[in-house]
Amino acid sequence: MDGRDLVRSMKVVGSVGAAQRLRTVRAAWRRRRVDAAGLPPRGAERARVPGPVQDVRPGPGGGVIRFSRSELRVAVAVNGAVFWGWDGAAPEPSYALVDRCPEPDPRAVLEPDKDGGWRVVAERVTVVISRHGAVEVQTPGGVTLRRELPPRWWEPVGGGSARWMQRSEVAADARFFGLGGRASGPRLRDGTYRLWNTDPGRAFGPGDDPLYITMPVQLVVADAATHLVFYDTTWDGVVTLREGEEGAGSGHDRAGTSELRMDGGPLRCWVIVGTPARVLLVWASLTGAAALPPAWALGHQHARWGFGSEQEVRRIVSGYQERDLPLDAVHLDIDHYDDHQVFTVDQEGFPKLPRLAEDLRGDGVRLVSIVDPAVKAAPGNAVYDSGSAEDAFVRDASGRLVRGVVWPGEAVFPDFTHARVRAWWGRLYEERLGQGFSGFWHDMNEPTSFAAFGESTLPRSARHSLEGRGGDHREAHNVYGLCMARAGYEGLLELAPEERPFVFSRSGWAGMQRYGGTWSGDVATGWPGLRASLSLVMGLGLCGVPYSGPDVGGFDGSPSPELYLRWFQLAAYLPLFRTHASLRAGRREPWEFGPEVLEHARVALVERRRLLPYFVTLAHLARRTGAPYVRPLWWSAPEDRALRDCEDAFLLGDCLLVAPVLDPGADRRAVQLPRGRWYDTATGRAYEGPGQVLVETPASRIPVLARSGAVVPVRGDDGGLELEVWAPAQGRTGGGLVVPDAGDGWDEPEIERYVTRWEGRKLLVELEHEDGVIASPRPVRVRGLDERQT
Repeated sequence: MDGRDLVRSMKVVGSVGAAQRLRTVRAAWRRRRVDAAGLPPRGAERARVPGPVQDVRPGPGGGVIRFSRSELRVAVAVNGAVFWGWDGAAPEPSYALVDRCPEPDPRAVLEPDKDGGWRVVAERVTVVISRHGAVEVQTPGGVTLRRELPPRWWEPVGGGSARWMQRSEVAADARFFGLGGRASGPRLRDGTYRLWNTDPGRAFGPGDDPLYITMPVQLVVADAATHLVFYDTTWDGVVTLREGEEGAGSGHDRAGTSELRMDGGPLRCWVIVGTPARVLLVWASLTGAAALPPAWALGHQHARWGFGSEQEVRRIVSGYQERDLPLDAVHLDIDHYDDHQVFTVDQEGFPKLPRLAEDLRGDGVRLVSIVDPAVKAAPGNAVYDSGSAEDAFVRDASGRLVRGVVWPGEAVFPDFTHARVRAWWGRLYEERLGQGFSGFWHDMNEPTSFAAFGESTLPRSARHSLEGRGGDHREAHNVYGLCMARAGYEGLLELAPEERPFVFSRSGWAGMQRYGGTWSGDVATGWPGLRASLSLVMGLGLCGVPYSGPDVGGFDGSPSPELYLRWFQLAAYLPLFRTHASLRAGRREPWEFGPEVLEHARVALVERRRLLPYFVTLAHLARRTGAPYVRPLWWSAPEDRALRDCEDAFLLGDCLLVAPVLDPGADRRAVQLPRGRWYDTATGRAYEGPGQVLVETPASRIPVLARSGAVVPVRGDDGGLELEVWAPAQGRTGGGLVVPDAGDGWDEPEIERYVTRWEGRKLLVELEHEDGVIASPRPVRVRGLDERQT
């Protein structure tokens, strides 16, 4: 017995004395006992490295290189992505890849290289393998982007999964991004980052790591090129990053390094090289197109843990309507359940929920339901009974049901890594649809199980199907939320095939964009939490998850009017625009912060409604190209080091630059501009980039600048789609993409490509047509003709 854990147990029970707290103590001890009995002991280990090359077998796109103590499979796909796997690891089975892995490139051939090594030369990349197992990724011109040193394994003498370590070197000027949802970023500084989806159990800030979504996905940006690297293993691990240092012309540069240590799983990797846009396009082709949200999910959504009743929901909606504030959805948290039991309704607080949903929908407001994976372990609970009949719940190594503690008390957990269980769970959403819900947010699906001490999740020895392969929670943990999202998304496709499912999930893994998006989780109220909100959205977008957003105002506290307003103004330009708060936190309705904040929040809400066609266009482009809505300033110019280090502003698509106010008391802020002319959308003032400019930030707005020549689809005064065109400089051209969309359903609208150009002193806005170009068939409003230039 661990004395410290015993003390923690006594403190938990003694300080609260509630039945739920006592359950968390029992659950923590039970989890420890289950793992002690079910996990194989890790005894003596022997270290192993690949050794020297023995022979080579060429194959499609590359081949297999056999070393004395391992073998390496290398293949370049037709889309230019490079795969390699050690110890016979193949691309599949994989939770990240969609459908099947891409075809190998028949032009890529494995051939001898100098010093006894080998190489694969392809159109966009060259892969060099040394005779001792180092793998080097180079540009076609021979510039090294990444060098993977020979890996190292530690194998249990008695058998079992081997730990492994992979150390990599990148250019001295390189910057690291990605690794899922990280509160400190989006650029990842020197430090260690864990790869284990974790509910921190409290509101988090920039210093907290890991959080709900971790991914072994790095995007590395350097002068020579951008590359994405993905280690396709779902086990627990840590990544230690260290940025390089340049020798200031002395030639003594120090390379940047990435060291990955994993507790198990295959050592296999994908690398994609190119521009940021091309890298994300190929990444989406590997891991799947992003789910397309219905148009209403791109509007403003209001949530709170603790609405408590239909009357309170109606009061909030009426408050928006009376003040003429746009509102598109209301979210109901766990308090609308009957005793916190999933797929139930509290009949006392919500006796006529379908009628409420119908009334709200008539006013253009949708209802969104929380869905938790934990099922109350009690006969008579319909979900528990049907799941038991289906043998749907996770068991331990002895065959007993794994029990944890979540909001309903003692709970069991569906095994979403089994196709049959996903199908059963997906059918349960019929109850939610019958209650009138239009969308779903998955919570607590890391998965979380409350514990007085130790990890707040399932035992590591808990058994999972893993699509019939069999394994334990060490391998299944990080993909639990991903598989739950798949179950919900596919279930909704079956139940309501005419509508786009709207699902967003607190936890997930690589490929989660196929089933929806995510949100920040319980970000702390405060200015650091505001910064973390932007970091999470940008970092997730660079990992292929384009739809996300924070809890406006933070989850846990009572924001000052200034903090709430600045958070609100930022979120108005993020994909998921949602206010939300804890049961014990202050209110989040705009009118609760005084008349001045209300008026400024109204401006942000009206502008979001006006920009809805642009957000719809960005959603379609994200699905088709993998490009996130929210992009770092270096997106189109990764070689610009000033942009590469800028973390407090972003591009919204190709047309807009948003510079949020992230510090208290700021009445102006510096904005780093990419190359070209940029117009302040509020004042019309023009600025020339690249460079830094100082822009005023009154309480009424945050700086938003439009790119010269941009064509932005907006909602006109009559509700129709019109084009807002920002004039290009004299003699220059511009353009933009528009995807018109009715808002729901599965029609694939054509992309409209507009160009802007000067003909004498007349600005023409034309639509590219199969027979040439025609005058814009849509109303056009030109801005920026009378700008003041600086």
